[in-house]
Amino acid sequence: MLYLDNAATTSVRNEALEAMWPYLTGAFGNPSSPHEVGRLASAGLEDARTRVARIIGGRPTQVTFTSGGSEANNLAIKGACLANPRGRHLITTPIEHDSVLETAAYLERFHDFEITYLSPDHTGLISPEGLRKAVRPDTTLISIGYANNEVGTIQPIAELAAVSSTPFHTDAVQAAHLTFDLGVDALSLSGHKFGAPKGIGVLWSKLPLEPVIHGGGQEKGRRSGTENVAGAIAFATALELARAESYPDLGEFIEEVLTIPGAHLTGHPRMRIDGHASFLFDSIGSETVLLELERQGIVCSPGSACGSGEVSHVLLALGLEEDQARTAVRCTFSTTHSREDALVAASALKSAVALIRG
Repeated sequence: MLYLDNAATTSVRNEALEAMWPYLTGAFGNPSSPHEVGRLASAGLEDARTRVARIIGGRPTQVTFTSGGSEANNLAIKGACLANPRGRHLITTPIEHDSVLETAAYLERFHDFEITYLSPDHTGLISPEGLRKAVRPDTTLISIGYANNEVGTIQPIAELAAVSSTPFHTDAVQAAHLTFDLGVDALSLSGHKFGAPKGIGVLWSKLPLEPVIHGGGQEKGRRSGTENVAGAIAFATALELARAESYPDLGEFIEEVLTIPGAHLTGHPRMRIDGHASFLFDSIGSETVLLELERQGIVCSPGSACGSGEVSHVLLALGLEEDQARTAVRCTFSTTHSREDALVAASALKSAVALIRG
């Protein structure tokens, strides 16, 4: 099987499994416990925190371990907006992950926030000038994703963050291999996107945060609950490895797929995530293409796993009609894939579309 749905989740790296194993066995203690087993767990947790901070470029005290990207986004946005608001105005975009959009909707419903949604262009890019016009004296937070999980477009986050002094959060869940030198105030990551297990994520934040989960005050009071020590160790290990790897060049793959009549690449043609390519195929529902690809031993998806079965809100926000959006097929490669894998996938897509149309 050729697995091409790595934007949804990746397999767990052997190195991450090996690194976390001691914290599931000998050093399995609660890191808040004062005895030796607890101290071993606490030391492992703080080592993971230090390693993650070193990669992001901040202090260990600014790293909060969460259950994943969705919780990290909730904590970043709710936490910053409710902790010390300059007003009740939040700026984001309509192409964000559901965890950002639903958090914004929550603040609007229950805390009387006003939400400004910046319109992207047809490739998914947000204009710094458009952001500049939207910022107000009462803007509490700006939250714009670093790289889009559905169409692969990379935002010019450093340029956007420099527009104003307003606190800025970016969802970097799909961008673990990109630079973190962005000038932002908060950044979210999720381990299962780069080879750590599901159920572990990170929010790095310089901002005061009101906790979303209340309890015993773990994670410096920002996120209560017994920490997932083994997951944190695996996260740090996988992130270090992800930063040193490269994806296959998809230029040839994209060119081959675009020879299919009625095929269109979504997202920006150049400013896009490595290993990511999403296409539309005129008049062919994505489900039919995906079933034929799976019959040929290739697994990919129509887009976000979080929106399975629904029309993509990202593609609609880029100006596509609903029928067009239902034709999307997303192929996301891993660093273990080769040029030959990409060419096999291109050939399979061509034959799948030809068979369906024939």
